[in-house]
Amino acid sequence: MAAMYGTLARALLRNGAVRKLPSQSCCVVPLRHLNLQEYQSKELMVKYGINTQKFRMAETPQQADRAVKELNVVEVVVKAQILAGGRGKGVFSSGLQGGVKVTKDLASVKDLTSKMFGYKLKTKQTTGDGVLVQKVMVAEALDIARECYFAIVLDRTAGGVVLVGSPRGGVDIEELAETAPEAIHKELVADFEKGPTDQQVTNMAKFMGFEGAPLKEAVKQIHALYKMFLGVDATQVEINPFGETPDKRVVCFDAKINFDDNAKFRQKEIFDREDTSESDPREVEATKYNLSYIGMSGNIGCLVNGAGLAMATMDIIKLHKGEPANFLDVGGGASEDQVKQAFRILTMDPQVKAILVNIFGGIVNCATIANGIIKACKDTKLALPMIVRLEGTNVDKAREILRNSGLAITPASDLTDAAQKAVASL
Repeated sequence: MAAMYGTLARALLRNGAVRKLPSQSCCVVPLRHLNLQEYQSKELMVKYGINTQKFRMAETPQQADRAVKELNVVEVVVKAQILAGGRGKGVFSSGLQGGVKVTKDLASVKDLTSKMFGYKLKTKQTTGDGVLVQKVMVAEALDIARECYFAIVLDRTAGGVVLVGSPRGGVDIEELAETAPEAIHKELVADFEKGPTDQQVTNMAKFMGFEGAPLKEAVKQIHALYKMFLGVDATQVEINPFGETPDKRVVCFDAKINFDDNAKFRQKEIFDREDTSESDPREVEATKYNLSYIGMSGNIGCLVNGAGLAMATMDIIKLHKGEPANFLDVGGGASEDQVKQAFRILTMDPQVKAILVNIFGGIVNCATIANGIIKACKDTKLALPMIVRLEGTNVDKAREILRNSGLAITPASDLTDAAQKAVASL
């Protein structure tokens, strides 16, 4: 369970409309979200009274063996804790096949986990030779008699929060929306703070196929999930599968939670738990200075203020046969130090062979950016070609500062000129 997953359920609410852009002239930038490990999401769910499998965490084979004894169950599932998907079919560098193991041989768990800890797990979603496994979750293994799907989504198109459910769980919900839309039920929550009515929740649980005692429990669980949705400032909570066991227990087996980054100030405890071990260190470094950075595969580093302008800058680089190395937005209120840190992060990428600075001074003062550029160049002894396009507040003074700096900075008259000069400088 992790928050890095895309907004799967939102596809159900867009009526299938997807705008396609020409691949040769635009860039697609992945969004960076708070990443929590599966066990961390489960801990949140337990806090809100949501039914999950019993589980324990382990960081050594000895702890895993002790966890089995503490659970006191007849069968366990052992899951390597990494953020990447496809663990079940992954391969460890130890030779062990699969990062998710179900066993009734409880005495074998210690030996089994000794082939997980300290080894890299490679899946279809990992890069390079895989991700080092440092923690495993040992959980109660439960049979599932029936799998359903349930999600709570903050949807702009609908103008509020939407509950999405289906009696068909454990499948690709986007594909189901295309092939069998009648198998999906939606309920718009009229009052965000009060949440869905009992009637709405009951209708949803019945549509998902719950009857009798499990129906009452499913209603209770949906209310608890909504309480968590509000409590943690989530933008999406997706449960797949939302299951029923042979003995009529209702259990949330797996969850994907997306958090509102703007709520970081009041969700400090959650955001402090973010696992950055699998993240790009440049992205992690950028967040320390309130910079938005995402590494890409090109060789022209971009420093821009504003996400829209950053996207346009990358697009025009592509248009002129160049390749952007990153998305880097310094924001509207950038300080000289932020500009300096931005340059430092840009130059951490050995692929960067030129830097394009594109600033529109609507809120930000161009002179501040100019001083930051000069300070960064001197402090980092920058030797790469740099093309700078500035417009807006205090632009004349900013251009004068750059001209008098004595640095080899190439000015650009507009964005097209900047992109052409950046590509030509390689």
